[in-house]
Amino acid sequence: MSRSSLPPAARIALAIGAAGAAAFAWGSLVERTRWTLRRADVAVLPPGAAPIRVLHLSDLHMAPWQRDKQEWVRSLATLEPDLIVDTGDNLGHERGLDGIRRAFEPFRGIAGVFVNGSNDYFGPTIKNPFAYFGGPSGYVPRAKPLDIGALHSYLADLGWSDLDNTAASLDLRGTHFEFFGVDDPHRGFDRLDLITGAIDELRAEDPLGDETWPDAASGSTRRPTITIGVTHAPYQRVLNSFVNHGAELILAGHTHGGQVCVPGLGALVTNCDIPRSQAKGLSVWRHGLRSAFLNVSAGLGTSIYAPVRFACPPEATLLTLLPTE
Repeated sequence: MSRSSLPPAARIALAIGAAGAAAFAWGSLVERTRWTLRRADVAVLPPGAAPIRVLHLSDLHMAPWQRDKQEWVRSLATLEPDLIVDTGDNLGHERGLDGIRRAFEPFRGIAGVFVNGSNDYFGPTIKNPFAYFGGPSGYVPRAKPLDIGALHSYLADLGWSDLDNTAASLDLRGTHFEFFGVDDPHRGFDRLDLITGAIDELRAEDPLGDETWPDAASGSTRRPTITIGVTHAPYQRVLNSFVNHGAELILAGHTHGGQVCVPGLGALVTNCDIPRSQAKGLSVWRHGLRSAFLNVSAGLGTSIYAPVRFACPPEATLLTLLPTE
């Protein structure tokens, strides 16, 4: 029987099947490895401050054999960032740290901060992709534990600060930064109740906390400070708490930007409770009378059991922080 002799319903079904197969082939063979650098400017620095280049990395889900991805990440060192922010899910295999070491080694000596994602604790498992339409994915008891201690040891060796349920500070190009972050909210490891104490302790230990910088506002007893919140999963409870704690910029990952999107419509799911319109990219998060810039990375990887992206290429982000003037 020729195709032209098929009933109309059969021809439609055949066309839909062919389109689906073509889309899957594109998403799994092409777009999944079409690594992209997204650039954005964020005006959050004090007037007159020098620009700061922030490289935001997330969701590498690294396996040791993914050499092309490792080489692409290595190449980002040529951007000469002032700061690396890693929002978790670095590991995607029990030997994923081998690939992370190769990918991150050119960043040694560059200031950095990081938080955990759930896949830094647990290895990937096979899941029903349609289950994400019912809400965020749950804990999988059969998931294999990963060596998160070795990952932390390596990131600390690079000189990066662990922000999991704590705070840290850095001085970059004449601007003082305070960072606070939480452990993975997707698994309920976040301890928002510890953030206030961590910030207070950080400021109490700041040797210049009571000094006025030359460009500080008149009458100020503290130097101007930029506050950045860092989380893996951008759940609303976390974003609201960060805004309440004075964050001016929040960085997150986890969503994969939806991973499989519809052109013109965007993400269909977020795997958390953030609005789909904010599943990736730079936006503003508002809570009460306060707001903060929010950058959600679509991430650089996928689970090895779901190796496909569509209308949502893998990405890293170069944020250039600029003076508010």
